[in-house]
Amino acid sequence: MSQPVKRPPISVYAEATPNPATMRFVSSRLLVQDGRLLEFRGPDEPTGVSPLAEHVFNLPFVTSVFVSSNFITVTKNEAVTWDLVQLELREYIQEYLNDDGRVVYEDAPAQALADANERASTHAEAKGPDDEKIIRVLEDYIRPAVEGDGGHIAFRSFQDGLVTVTLRGACSGCPSSMVTLKQGIENLLKHEVPGVREVVAEEL
Repeated sequence: MSQPVKRPPISVYAEATPNPATMRFVSSRLLVQDGRLLEFRGPDEPTGVSPLAEHVFNLPFVTSVFVSSNFITVTKNEAVTWDLVQLELREYIQEYLNDDGRVVYEDAPAQALADANERASTHAEAKGPDDEKIIRVLEDYIRPAVEGDGGHIAFRSFQDGLVTVTLRGACSGCPSSMVTLKQGIENLLKHEVPGVREVVAEEL
């Protein structure tokens, strides 16, 4: 009789992000399939959708959870410092992934998953060649760097020279993300897409 295949243990390491309130916890295995993003902005939102997010929200200092690819980005309140809770949270997440391991419930309602994904914001549909070019620049040059910081960027609209994007995960509410938006993203899009004169973040 064949023995069940044992999964290798999952390891998790913590990374600082440009947002001082947010830490990125990277798993040695994929948490959600590529393209799926989940954002939960309070303890009620993941109920019945993501047991991993429910588990993390059990900690009283957690204010939001963002899951993408092989990482989970956690935002805390001001009651504690990362020095006090970073190690505890890393071990807490790692222990859960090795014991239970479920990120999304198998019977999670499709609409709830869609809502969580929409909160994390996929690109709005392109309405013309300029929109397509902007999305391509975001995907090829900007999104990998933003994801490396535990965040996500998505195109919302382009009208009268104004590009509107959403910033989620570690980028949401991050003081330095506005500098990156203006000095990095805006300059790149101006260079790559004639007609772009400004980039702003959508208020959520």
